[in-house]
Amino acid sequence: MPRPIQATIHLDALRHNLQRCRAAAGDARVWAVVKANAYGHGIERAYPALRGADGFALLDLAEAERLRALGWRGPILLLEGCFEPRDLEVCSRLNLWHVVHCDEQIDWLSQHKTHQPHRVFLKMNSGMNRLGFGPAAFRAAWTRLQALPQVAEVSLMTHFSDADGLRRGREGVLHQVEAFVAATADLPGERSLCNSAATLRHALALRLGSGSAQALAADWVRAGIALYGSAPDHPNHDAAHWDLQPTMTLASRLIAIQHVPAGETVGYGSTYTAARDMRIGIVACGYADGYPRHASLGQDHGAPVLVRGVRTRLVGRVSMDMLAVDLTPVEAHGGPCNLGDEVVLWGRSAHGPSLPVDEVAAAADTIAYELLCALAPRVPVAVEAMP
Repeated sequence: MPRPIQATIHLDALRHNLQRCRAAAGDARVWAVVKANAYGHGIERAYPALRGADGFALLDLAEAERLRALGWRGPILLLEGCFEPRDLEVCSRLNLWHVVHCDEQIDWLSQHKTHQPHRVFLKMNSGMNRLGFGPAAFRAAWTRLQALPQVAEVSLMTHFSDADGLRRGREGVLHQVEAFVAATADLPGERSLCNSAATLRHALALRLGSGSAQALAADWVRAGIALYGSAPDHPNHDAAHWDLQPTMTLASRLIAIQHVPAGETVGYGSTYTAARDMRIGIVACGYADGYPRHASLGQDHGAPVLVRGVRTRLVGRVSMDMLAVDLTPVEAHGGPCNLGDEVVLWGRSAHGPSLPVDEVAAAADTIAYELLCALAPRVPVAVEAMP
């Protein structure tokens, strides 16, 4: 039989999370962000559940090709724009919308030969300091684009650095909203400001367009990590707070059970010492499967895991192909464990409970994005169809 590890993609949860983002977005249209191969879920797998979005946003021309091959004829936005002049030929052929964030991209457009003018999103660096024109340079860039026959329509966008919380005692989006509003006040064009965190945390402003956050109620929101069941402002809130459902389950089984006497150690580096006689389960999952090696490093630091639906934790260091878990709470709940018992590393258990990927990521001092995107190619993936 094959090694007993599998990831399962839950299409019902993807569809639910998209509907949840749409409800929070008010009248704005919703981009489903599917960069990084739909955050590790697979574009082709996720597409049936996300095709209800108003458009798809991504980075890679090859991923855009895949979406068109699936039959998507609606908007596709390249979030980082073109990387070289010849990318514009693909944009023309596939009818892609693309971000413009630097003068060089405007230069390339001015020299591009196309029969169909392009839809572009001019990006402002309103405080993230990553991509985009600063507020003082933004209007000049907009004027250049407006003058080009290669450009049909210019939309305006920015990206928030602190949408998941506060910045210097204020809501993290406000300093960037204020900069964006001041620089674009009289410019025409559709707007896109909100990512997942801003969409969910400022849903009331999006629906009512109230107060200084009125600009948040723009024409498009960009739903990313929230689509995939992770709370964008964890640990301040969990996924259940935002009514998000887990979209990926990584599950395996017990392949061995060891009796460990008090004082014995577990795993490489002897980082865990049994304080009492205990039984541990060995699980067919390791860092070569994409599970984070740093999920269990010390005596009292072990990521949560579900065995037969009962919460327990890792013990000892995660190795390439295996990890160890404490069976004590599981066996106290339902009797001795056996080879083949279900182990859920994150996601849904067949026994009922779920384990949020955010909690596993936090134990490994990382974020859910990294865990989902890092699922290794050697892990078989199944798709649970929508009802």
